[in-house]
Amino acid sequence: MVSTTLALTVTTLTLATFTLLGLWYSRGRVDSLEQFVSARDSAGTGATTATLIASVMGAWILFSPAEAGAAFGGIPAILGYAIGSAIPLLLFIPIGARIRELMPAGHTLTEYVLARYGPWMYGYVLVISVFYMFIFLAAEMTGIALALSLVAGVPQWQTAALIGGFVLVYTAYGGLVASIFTDTIQTLVILPLLAVGFGGALFALGGTGEVHATTVATNPDLLNPGYLAGVEFGIYVVFAIIGANLLNQGMWQRVYASKDTATLQRSFGVAAIAVVPMVLLAGLFGVAAAGMGLIEGGNASIAFFLVAGAAFPEWVLLVVVVLAVLLVMSSADTMFNAIASIVTADLARLLDDPSGRTLSLSGRALTVGVALGAILIGAQGYSVLELFLTADLLAAATVVPFLYGLYSTRLTQGSAVVSALSGLVVGVSYFPPLRGVLAAAPGLTDALPAPSFLVAFVGATVVSALVTVVADRLVDAEFEHATLGAAVQSLDDPMTDGGREEEP
Repeated sequence: MVSTTLALTVTTLTLATFTLLGLWYSRGRVDSLEQFVSARDSAGTGATTATLIASVMGAWILFSPAEAGAAFGGIPAILGYAIGSAIPLLLFIPIGARIRELMPAGHTLTEYVLARYGPWMYGYVLVISVFYMFIFLAAEMTGIALALSLVAGVPQWQTAALIGGFVLVYTAYGGLVASIFTDTIQTLVILPLLAVGFGGALFALGGTGEVHATTVATNPDLLNPGYLAGVEFGIYVVFAIIGANLLNQGMWQRVYASKDTATLQRSFGVAAIAVVPMVLLAGLFGVAAAGMGLIEGGNASIAFFLVAGAAFPEWVLLVVVVLAVLLVMSSADTMFNAIASIVTADLARLLDDPSGRTLSLSGRALTVGVALGAILIGAQGYSVLELFLTADLLAAATVVPFLYGLYSTRLTQGSAVVSALSGLVVGVSYFPPLRGVLAAAPGLTDALPAPSFLVAFVGATVVSALVTVVADRLVDAEFEHATLGAAVQSLDDPMTDGGREEEP
């Protein structure tokens, strides 16, 4: 085990280094709220690809795929996770081009919803999106707090507070500009660390043959591509990840940050290819942990670190700590910026001629509040995967009616809301983690169906999609997509040094 002091020192130095890099790079480059929120048309193919990989992966790649491999179905579960991680990026190739075409000066997904549907659907999607980003942050903080507690005995609240505090500093100063730059550097460090970490673990454990033999002797189902539990997980996690990422404001920001549509399409395509082996490698740590008999109680979330602890000496564990911290930073800054961008864009529309200072301070204040809540939850040690799945369920029920309006001229606000709520009712009814909450209602226990993740996610998505298509055929409406661009309000307000309003 690594000493607590040494682990905290390495963590703090890593955080401080990237915070200073973010502050340095963004100084003088953020001269308006538009730049702070969207970094519009500023990122080339390399930077866009790197920030996508860093943002989409995040620390969950060390926790959720490994937990899936260890506790939710082995190889087929990991394959589902890998495929599910790539599909949203591929879908953004046509969807992102459509978004840029219809709303070239846009900032947020909520702007689109309000302009396309109206206030009721807007309010619903706003709650879903912010809740998802909050849960994403909480799950990231949970995972890294559990990992450092295992590796070095660091109190969970200290880890969560350190990471949350440092990331808030450079994102509040440099916005999306700082986030994209630090993501690019982090990706260049993360990819080789992950590959070397996996290869080193295999070597230390005796090679692939030894790990395979141990797993076969312990639980051969984990290596069976047809293992039913794993296949079911692989199916429903695809639905979960697709819905969550398409309603992720961090992805919408990167659609606008791409230099042009061709850059967007290349970058999202390359990122989709890159994430597949990354998820597969991380997930195999979970299979190895289960095969080695390291999984007990509720520790499947940290399967990656259980294997690392069994395979590596102390100095290598420190490298793993750096990898985990970088991954958390790369996704946490995405969520912080995404939340701030939604608040900033929405307040600009709701308030009467607000100043840039009012908008930026308001966005940062809510971001700090969300971060504090995520830090508190992160110190509790919940299942990382179940936290993600809870947020993913809401997105799965909403994503089809949400995006359908990009192409349909007939779908109305009422139809979209009914479609999303219909899917949500089905999903919640079957969702296992909510069974205890629902069963507490008098007389509801006997009426509830048997819990099933598969039925919850597939049912939520399919039902909302069916209701959307039927409503589109029945309702006689005609929406003009050309009006979407005119609904966007500019956020331009001169700023200097990463967000301070210029003096008159």
